[in-house]
Amino acid sequence: MFDRKASRTAIGTAYIRAAHQLFDAQPRILEDPVAVSLLGPAGLQRIKDTADRYKTPEARALRAHVVLRSRFAEDRLADAALRGITQYVILGAGFDTFALRQPEWARQLKILEVDHLGTQAMKRSMIAAAGLEMPDNAEFADIDFERESLRDGLLRYRVSLDEPTFFSWLGVTMYLKEEAIDAVLRAVAAFPAGSEIALTFAQPAAGAAGDSPSPLAQRVSGLGEPFISYFEPDAFEAKLHDAGFSKVEFLSPADAEARYFRQRSEDLPAPRRTGIACAAR
Repeated sequence: MFDRKASRTAIGTAYIRAAHQLFDAQPRILEDPVAVSLLGPAGLQRIKDTADRYKTPEARALRAHVVLRSRFAEDRLADAALRGITQYVILGAGFDTFALRQPEWARQLKILEVDHLGTQAMKRSMIAAAGLEMPDNAEFADIDFERESLRDGLLRYRVSLDEPTFFSWLGVTMYLKEEAIDAVLRAVAAFPAGSEIALTFAQPAAGAAGDSPSPLAQRVSGLGEPFISYFEPDAFEAKLHDAGFSKVEFLSPADAEARYFRQRSEDLPAPRRTGIACAAR
């Protein structure tokens, strides 16, 4: 997505997920003990040494979003598995840990983690250092969308284009140009009926001019991984329908609060906007 080194924002997301396990009350929105193991003792100590940084209102809001989007995607995946879907493709997987902590119902899935070699190499190293192993039903896939289509890349990794498939695409679209987003959406929508994607998108900053990026956008730009694409929900819904999806749903703030925040502590704020959606064939 950026260069051949590991994505710095993907690494930052791994720390956020681990911080959720360390600082936030139970029941957690996302139970992910592997996130802590993956970072190892040095990463754990780094979080503890900078604990105050994770407890600001801005950090809590970002953490709520990061764990919410993964929980939502995994809940949708569980529903898809009950329908008989057996292929799960994680686009821009980064340091996602689902394959390493998968529940029993996921053993039927073929899990493909798609990302660039730099991020995957770092993740492999972290998995080995933690004494973990990728399960037999999971595989890394290096697919460079600048050199080949998603369709061709999936075929190289023996993903059946004739079977309904579940995709997740979290925290990625904002870093891509619109034509690249459209190409991926069309490729996913070409899968058979019953296929589904859970994904996120960035909305323009509320009440801000187009030249006034959010604090998060400013931060990631400083890391060399700037936000490129923003969409209002109506425009994003139209884009999904244009790509070929017949059903589009957004996780509204009210639904997110009722499903995931109402029965737990107020240590993490329920979202005012989510930018989380799912689309089905």
